[in-house]
Amino acid sequence: MSALAYLRDPRFSVLVAILLVLAVLVYVNHGLNLGIEFVGGSQIPVQLETAVNPATMNNVTAILQERLTTFGLKEVTVEGIGNSEVYVTIPNATSADVQRMIDVIESQGVFQGIVGGREAINGSDILSGSVGAAQPTLSSNVSWAVSFYITAPAASKFAKVVFGQANKPLYMFLDRPTRAAVLINSSVVSGAATQAGINQTTALQDMRQAMSLGNRTIAIETFGPGLGSAAAALAFFASNNALYRNVILADNTPAGLAANLTALNYTLDYVSVRNMTPSFSSATTQTGAETMVSSWPAVGLLSSPILNPGITNGTVEQSYQISGFAPSTLSPEAQLAYATNQSTLVTSILKGGALPVHVIVGTPTSIPATLGANSEFISIAAIVAAVIAVSIYIAFRYRKAFLVVPILFTTMAELFIILSIIGLIGTIDLSAVAGMIAVVGTGVDAQIIITDEVLSGASEHTIKQKLGNAFFIVWADAGLLIVAMLPLLFSTTLITMIGFAESTVLGVLFGALITRPAYGYIISRHYLAPR
Repeated sequence: MSALAYLRDPRFSVLVAILLVLAVLVYVNHGLNLGIEFVGGSQIPVQLETAVNPATMNNVTAILQERLTTFGLKEVTVEGIGNSEVYVTIPNATSADVQRMIDVIESQGVFQGIVGGREAINGSDILSGSVGAAQPTLSSNVSWAVSFYITAPAASKFAKVVFGQANKPLYMFLDRPTRAAVLINSSVVSGAATQAGINQTTALQDMRQAMSLGNRTIAIETFGPGLGSAAAALAFFASNNALYRNVILADNTPAGLAANLTALNYTLDYVSVRNMTPSFSSATTQTGAETMVSSWPAVGLLSSPILNPGITNGTVEQSYQISGFAPSTLSPEAQLAYATNQSTLVTSILKGGALPVHVIVGTPTSIPATLGANSEFISIAAIVAAVIAVSIYIAFRYRKAFLVVPILFTTMAELFIILSIIGLIGTIDLSAVAGMIAVVGTGVDAQIIITDEVLSGASEHTIKQKLGNAFFIVWADAGLLIVAMLPLLFSTTLITMIGFAESTVLGVLFGALITRPAYGYIISRHYLAPR
């Protein structure tokens, strides 16, 4: 019988159509997404500050997945372990990828817009789905921007807070520290002031204005020549121990000064000198030129756009934008990369929302690619060995060489379908491969049942009746196996078994609905002729 003759039956033609569609999708996707076990990468442990219930754990993993996926890390996997741990894995991760992931994970995602020492807007005011990043633009500097819409009540509040604040900065923060103070070397202030063309006193005044927020104001203390002494700073912290709990300081702060702060029971949050250095900008207003802090990474200040007089007269608007510029000291290519990264980071945090609990990021674990290549070879060998063993067993049992071809075809088709679906929408890991091998094994039962029934039929009518009996058993077995896999599929403790459950369920579904009906049709059509 011609192979094309089989295409006339939908059971066979549907299988072929699915294989062709998946083959095209794999080609367009430039292959399948392999898990960390096969291509190497990094795994980042994340410890939750407190133990949480399953609903909160699901919320945490969903938020982190949304943030990291939006950030462009498509193959990232976020898995909750028990009630207090999360593991984030990414294949083919560079050190830069890992650091960007850590930055996104550590960000709590709390957005605030402050004008004149009052909160005008916060993250809960942002309309879901309205956040969007614009392409970086190149003029004298490379700029970036992220736009979003706020709710109607929030727009009314914003209009009241900014009323009469024309040409004043709107300080936009992400994760603005609470109960915190900044200890900064006067040399850092001096360097930033010199670059902005202002003096130290003006720079410090602008910095304190940007940190003002009523009883949540972030205090700024300096040490070094020109602005203050270490002794005066320590005296301030000693007398204000009840107001502040965290001190933000540069990682090159003298060890003795840091030790004294620790002795006062402060928690020290170290940042790089680069992040400790504020950036200033100037604007021409009706009262003349004014300077302001435009960004300050150490305290989460992202941008300080000037309020247009048109929105400070009581007009209610719902559309706003966070914007900024790449450092002018960078090369044009580096400026573009900085702007793209900044806009993507802000977008991912605003879209992902705030985490319900604080998280502590542990030390990333690197998995070498050589180990992954070895795992890939062993997995492929195991799958091929399983397929060959099943085919030989059935062909030997029935003493019919013809059975080898449909068995190999339908089994390989089933594996290709599972591999393609998991590899396109997720990642193929070792547990998924184990599930595929298990599917090959469970396929023995179905193929033996189908083959027994077909070969015991004496006529076309009898064969069709027997085939119906066989598929009643096949579908019943498939249903039971799917039910058995459901606890693993939705488990938050046996997380490493989810891939196994996914591939098993997919294999059983496509086996019962697509590949095994095609197998039954092939052998029944072949043996309809007199034997």
